[in-house]
Amino acid sequence: MTALIDLFALDCIALNNPAKNRSDAFAAAGNLFSQHTGIDASAVVSFLNAREDLGSTALGAGVAIPHGRVKGLKQPIAAFINLQDPIDFAAPDGDPVSLLIFLLVPEKATQQHLEILSLIAQLLSDPDARKRLATESNPEKVCQLLQQWGSH
Repeated sequence: MTALIDLFALDCIALNNPAKNRSDAFAAAGNLFSQHTGIDASAVVSFLNAREDLGSTALGAGVAIPHGRVKGLKQPIAAFINLQDPIDFAAPDGDPVSLLIFLLVPEKATQQHLEILSLIAQLLSDPDARKRLATESNPEKVCQLLQQWGSH
């Protein structure tokens, strides 16, 4: 059992998203989170942009973990977006990004935030997991992969 099992919900998985840049991707994530949590989509985008302005959350190898602390959020929540076409994300290796895991945590969840980010980074560092996330077309299977990663 990992901390990821409760983070991902099926309605926060978006495959083959048409975002053409970071703003589009953040808006898509804002909409997913808004539908799931009721938090205003533009507020979500503001939290994500505030963190991204400190430095890119791209890890390299075509993946990024945009994240932010959200006032009023009760539980951490994540969304997964697989883009139709990779976008520039100021990644350390210069490669564009097509797999994004967005993470929102409660404003005070410092240690928990770091632990979850570490787990997600481990997941996205696994070449097999990246390949499955990049090629799977069934949102249920993507959600299952994300929830169960590292539990076996």
